[in-house]
Amino acid sequence: MGDTLRPFVPQYHGLVSRGENCYIRLEDLLSGLKRPVIMDCKMGVRTYQEEELTRARTRAALRSDMYHKMVKIDPSAPSEEEHAARGVTKWRYLQWRDSTSSTCTLGFRIEGMMMDDGSIQRDFRKILTLAQLTEALLYFTRRQLGILKAYHSRLLALSDALMNSQFFRTHEMIGSSLLFVHDHSSKANVWMIDFGKTTPVPSVSELRHNVPWAEGSREDGYLIGLTSLIASFNQAIDVASWQQEGSCEEAQTVI
Repeated sequence: MGDTLRPFVPQYHGLVSRGENCYIRLEDLLSGLKRPVIMDCKMGVRTYQEEELTRARTRAALRSDMYHKMVKIDPSAPSEEEHAARGVTKWRYLQWRDSTSSTCTLGFRIEGMMMDDGSIQRDFRKILTLAQLTEALLYFTRRQLGILKAYHSRLLALSDALMNSQFFRTHEMIGSSLLFVHDHSSKANVWMIDFGKTTPVPSVSELRHNVPWAEGSREDGYLIGLTSLIASFNQAIDVASWQQEGSCEEAQTVI
């Protein structure tokens, strides 16, 4: 891959066969990290392809499994008719799922975190604002200024690479994630992963990635999410710096 995004994706190491199955071999993004801390952020203002929405409308069957997923999160979400039928259509569920998370408000959502003790957290649906996101990032990094700055710097570099990427301009990025990884030694990195729903757009068009989606536009809002992340890391750095300065002043007063 000769694109400007090459330094931000796992290195490809060819194919490997296991019995009748064939797999791609990719770079281990956790190599060299001790007790890694990980965060997965699903990028974009929607996590479904337009084709999925079209198929779901065409086959407007009621899904009891999706109804139960919806009710588990918010019992008031289904309409009276959906409650009575105990089912929702797939397109209704897909749109509801994104509209109730920061996918809609910030252009991405936190899918999960793994802390250095191995504990996994997935309940981030209540994060809808930049202020709430900043608190989550401070928790994720344990307010370590060096790690916050490393992530912020990496995101700025990624933003520049995306702006100059021919691949990015000509591909719709749906369901793709940014993987944040660091450890106690302050090693920190951000990687682009999950390209199963990344598809080329018609050769006559290019995507902007920084505008809201309108059906038929194929815009994914990837840069909306990246801008939100950069702004929130910047806020987190300010908070951590202020707290660090306050701690130093208290220590000097005691001395």
